[in-house]
Amino acid sequence: MEYILETIKEDNLESAAHLILECEEHNGRIHITGVGKPGHVAAYIASLFSSTGTPTYELHATEAIHGSSGQVKAGDVVIAISNSGTTKELLYTCKTLKTNGAKIIAVTGNDQSELAKLADGVLVASVSKEGDELNKPPRNSILAEVIVLQSLSIVLQDKKKLDMKTYI
Repeated sequence: MEYILETIKEDNLESAAHLILECEEHNGRIHITGVGKPGHVAAYIASLFSSTGTPTYELHATEAIHGSSGQVKAGDVVIAISNSGTTKELLYTCKTLKTNGAKIIAVTGNDQSELAKLADGVLVASVSKEGDELNKPPRNSILAEVIVLQSLSIVLQDKKKLDMKTYI
């Protein structure tokens, strides 16, 4: 798992934190989304961020492209999770939200993907293998996404000077 930690770039975490803090300063909201297993990561991280001082809403990617994108307004930040960075439903959702004025932070294993190129910030969660002989079920990539986003939660928590008195 050390290789996952080696892929985390502090300047990318700082950039993502800056986008989120700037959004909050202007009364914007933070949303997090993914399709399939990354959608489960999104639910967990929305809860984690909310309990560590960054209220975050889970956004169901496929519902967003079927009428629920209205919960995201101009100036909001959407964290979009996709290992490949090519998930069609997620890309369509992100393009729609970006057109509506949202900022996108991509969490992807491919920093050259379409999602990464569309994003305002990129957090790399790259793995070489998923952890079994099939190399298909997302095991290590999910762990990498969680670790990168947990790292972002710590950066945000520190910048907000969260302590035991202010822990939510």
